[in-house]
Amino acid sequence: MAAADDNDQRVEAINKSVQTPDAQLAAYLSALANDEVKTANGKAFIVRGDKAIDPASGAATRLPADAEDVVNSNYLRGVIDAAQAALALGSDDVEARRKAAAQLAEEPDASRVEIIDRALDKEQDARVKTLLERARAASLLTSDDPQQRMQAIGTLTHLKTPETQLLLNQRLTDEQDPAVQKALRRALAEIDDSLVWGERLGQIFSGVSLGSVLLLAALGLAITYGLMGVINMAHGELIMIGAYATYVVQLLFQRWLPEAAFGWYLVAAIPVAFLASALVGAILERGVIRFLYGRPLETLLATFGISLVLQQTVRSVFGAQNVGVENPSWMSGGIALLPNLTLPWNRICIVIFAFLVLGGVAFMIARTRLGLFVRGVTQNRAMASCVGVNTARTDTYAFALGSGIAGLAGCALSQVGNVGPDLGQNYIVDSFLVVVLGGVGQLAGTVYAALGLGVLSKLLEGWTGAVLAKIAVLLFIVIFIQKRPQGIFALKGRSAEA
Repeated sequence: MAAADDNDQRVEAINKSVQTPDAQLAAYLSALANDEVKTANGKAFIVRGDKAIDPASGAATRLPADAEDVVNSNYLRGVIDAAQAALALGSDDVEARRKAAAQLAEEPDASRVEIIDRALDKEQDARVKTLLERARAASLLTSDDPQQRMQAIGTLTHLKTPETQLLLNQRLTDEQDPAVQKALRRALAEIDDSLVWGERLGQIFSGVSLGSVLLLAALGLAITYGLMGVINMAHGELIMIGAYATYVVQLLFQRWLPEAAFGWYLVAAIPVAFLASALVGAILERGVIRFLYGRPLETLLATFGISLVLQQTVRSVFGAQNVGVENPSWMSGGIALLPNLTLPWNRICIVIFAFLVLGGVAFMIARTRLGLFVRGVTQNRAMASCVGVNTARTDTYAFALGSGIAGLAGCALSQVGNVGPDLGQNYIVDSFLVVVLGGVGQLAGTVYAALGLGVLSKLLEGWTGAVLAKIAVLLFIVIFIQKRPQGIFALKGRSAEA
């Protein structure tokens, strides 16, 4: 394994050793992988520090003065790693066996089929068995016997996974036997038909996920712009404030609370993000916006300047670099529905969170005293004031509510990417598009527009790429607004006539 001059001889020796392992083999392969083996006069020594060990007995020995380092090429390192994986198949740890079986499948070798067969006979874990079957078939796919290759093709076709598709494609480029080539093409066609549904469902879920993010980002804008008529160009920065509030809560949990409590930081961050953005929104409304009602162009210019101020403030406090917000352990991983379709938990949670926020906003607008005041002031400010509604206070509450919802959007976005001063800029234009397309002041239209644009964007990306998909969606919105200026849902009654 170490002293042979020919790499093929070393590979053959390593593979043979795994077939008849002894107690010292695992330690020796580990030393070989870590460049801790020297050779002298055709004999190998494990050298750690100033001590030499006989790999056969494990006893200390004297290292000859003329001992030379063993040099491993990248190919040999791969063979050593695969040999270690083959030994790990006998481990009592299920995760170790799964990892070993997956590695053997990635580095197939026909000489390891016997080892895999022995492991299959003893294995009880269903997932490890599946990985071992794939590893066995992948190894047989490199066999010199066409019948064994045909057998491997049948097994890999039955598994129908992207990994088996890749293995068969790689084999097709090297295959010379016409019958095997025909079987490979037939198998690839069958796997393609099976995997296409996973790809389509994955695109739809990605679209729903994007739509839920757009919905969160646009809900606050549906109140501040749709109901109050304020073109708030600082809406993206309110989203950013919610994301940074989540980051601060994470730091507090990491520094002051036990590690076991860290998974709950996101639950605590939700009200903090809402209150932080709502407070900033209330200050903006009282300090600037209330003087500009009825003058949309001036609100656009004023809030654009405010957005620049907020960005620079965040850069001064937190730095210009992005900061990382970790997912709690219960949001890590995903659900594997199909071989090529895994739904991440963080995306699933954001979709659920978006609809919970939507339900809360709809209930507040339709069923609470604040919602009644907001609707009254929006439809007829003078009459609402005549019946005793404090319109100035209602404006502040409504703007703070829209801003707080933007903070919730920032809290959610922190779980799917890095948090930086420019976070909100990626969503401000899309948020306005969602509100305008759905119908100004219409929550139902906001939902339809957000989910529709999300799914449409992801479907188009699969065909045209991200840039062309963005252009196509924008053209669609322009044409739609030309034909139906009021959006998907139009206002009805006196508010529409006004």
